[in-house]
Amino acid sequence: MNCSSSLSQEKQKLAKTNVVAEEKLIADDLIVQAREATDEDLLVVHTRRYLNKLKWSFVVATITEIPPVAFLPNFVVQRKVLKPLRTQTGGTIMAGKLAVDRGWAINVGGGFHHCSSDKGGGFCAYADITLAIKFLFERVQGVSRATIIDLDAHQGNGHERDFMDDPRVYIMDAYNRYIYPGDGFAKRAIKRKVELEWGTEDTEYLQKVHTHVEGALNEFKPDIVVYNAGTDILDGDPLGGLAISPQGIVKRDEVVFRAARSRGVPVLMVTSGGYQKRTARIIADSILNLHSLGLLGGEQAACVLGSPSLDHMVRDSAKDFSNLSLQ
Repeated sequence: MNCSSSLSQEKQKLAKTNVVAEEKLIADDLIVQAREATDEDLLVVHTRRYLNKLKWSFVVATITEIPPVAFLPNFVVQRKVLKPLRTQTGGTIMAGKLAVDRGWAINVGGGFHHCSSDKGGGFCAYADITLAIKFLFERVQGVSRATIIDLDAHQGNGHERDFMDDPRVYIMDAYNRYIYPGDGFAKRAIKRKVELEWGTEDTEYLQKVHTHVEGALNEFKPDIVVYNAGTDILDGDPLGGLAISPQGIVKRDEVVFRAARSRGVPVLMVTSGGYQKRTARIIADSILNLHSLGLLGGEQAACVLGSPSLDHMVRDSAKDFSNLSLQ
């Protein structure tokens, strides 16, 4: 995941939510509003020193890769940039518990896989994946082993650094080997490393995903799968450098859910990177496909990011999506 605008990213996440909700893909009473992660929540993983750094606008500008943020008063940065990210982070934590209780949950947001306990980057200010897993380990009985399947186009160096020497966490990561972050140290934490070439297309990609997802779940028996489902693998994405079709993304998600659900392992999915307008439509189509295949059976929950003020902000930008019909 890597992005250049916090507000545009928020609009993308909320547009994805709009598509799912307005198409009645998931009933209204099964959509859960995400709550903002508190300082107490964040301190389960993050150091106080790191959180204090976020009170400096120039630090947030560096993390989000938006230089003008450095010149904004920090109270504005907290409200307009960091609060939405904290809400997405809270959504991932909530979705972890929902997944364990109900078999699956999707946070339409989150996936800040470049942030570790003491360092942010690549638009990722909070380590939501690490937080969700640590919350489950510490507070949910019966959850002591987790597998991270990271299929965003970028290496997930944040959670890799956090779980470097933790035998309870197994990491599979498939990414474009030539792009950000290129973190050689973090790669040491990857148990199944799938390094992809520029322009990798559907056939090769899906074969590798299927082989390695099955291999990962055969090799290590987790109590939960955390699936980082970035859509920046989409052909034409300005940052991903891969060439996967919309149908390829839908199939990829199916492969992961089928592998986990067939083994009775709960799945927490986060949507991570994706920087084209059609991303929202593809995610909605993927959820419909999972539903039609019976992979979202039983009680259902989707964890939705946002707040009423942000919902209002995104209405106009979501119209193109909400007027579409599922095929």
